Amino acid sequence: MKNAQELFKKLDSNRMPRHIAIIMDGNGRWAKERGLPRLIGHRKGVDVVREIVRFTGKNLAGVEVLTLYVFSTENWSRPKREVHGLMILLRKYLKLEVPELDKNNVRLAWIGRRSNLPENIKSSLDNSVKALEKNTGLILNLAINYGGRTEVIDAVKKIIARKSRGEFSEEINEENFESFLYTVGLPSLDLLIRTGGEMRISNFLLWQSAYAELWVTPTYWPDFTPAHLIRAILDYQNRQRRFGKIGKVN
Repeated sequence: MKNAQELFKKLDSNRMPRHIAIIMDGNGRWAKERGLPRLIGHRKGVDVVREIVRFTGKNLAGVEVLTLYVFSTENWSRPKREVHGLMILLRKYLKLEVPELDKNNVRLAWIGRRSNLPENIKSSLDNSVKALEKNTGLILNLAINYGGRTEVIDAVKKIIARKSRGEFSEEINEENFESFLYTVGLPSLDLLIRTGGEMRISNFLLWQSAYAELWVTPTYWPDFTPAHLIRAILDYQNRQRRFGKIGKVN
C-alpha cells in the first residue's frame, strides 16, 4: 500500500466523512499467528488506536467523530482472563492518553450500557470525559459494553417511560426515535470500516449504519495504519451516495 503522505494528497477536503466508525477486529488472530497470547494482540491494538486518533485529529479536518468499537455486550462471554485484561487496558488507556488527547483538542465520549461495567471503569470514563469536555476538535467516541440491538431496546424503553409520565405524546418517527439513541447529538454515520476481513457488522451501530458506506480490509487491526484509513476515505469519496434514490445519470 502506498504511504500515507502520498495518498493524503489525493483526498478531497470538501468531501470528508463527518463521522467514521471502526470495528477493530483481528487482535486475537494477529497474536495467534505469531504464537503470542491474545492480550498481546490487544495491547498492540491500543498502540494503533493511539496512532489513528492522533493522525485523524491532526490531519483529517472535516472528520468530526471517530467511533471505535472497543467492547461489545457479547464480549463478556470471552474467557474471564481476557475480559479482565481488556478492562485493565481500557483503564490504562484512559489514564495515560488524556493529556495527549487534551493537547490535541480531542473531546471524549462513550456509548453503551453503564450496567455490567466495573465501577472503576465507569469512574475512569466519567473523569476522562469531564477532563476533555471543553475541547472543540475531534470527538473520540468509544463504544463500550455496546450492542446495536441493546441500543434500540433501550431507546424503546426510554420512549415508553416518557409516555407513561406524559412527557412524550408525539407519533414516533425516524427523526424523534434517533433522539433516544446513544448517539444523539452526533452527526450521521458516513463511513463504517471493518478490519480483519470478516464480512459482517457484528451488532454495531445497526440503526446508524442504514446508509453508511462500508469498507472492509483483510488487514488485522494491529497492522492498520493511517494509509489504510486514507484509502478507506478515498474509496468513500469515489462512491455515489444515493440513500435509496436513483443516482445521477451521465
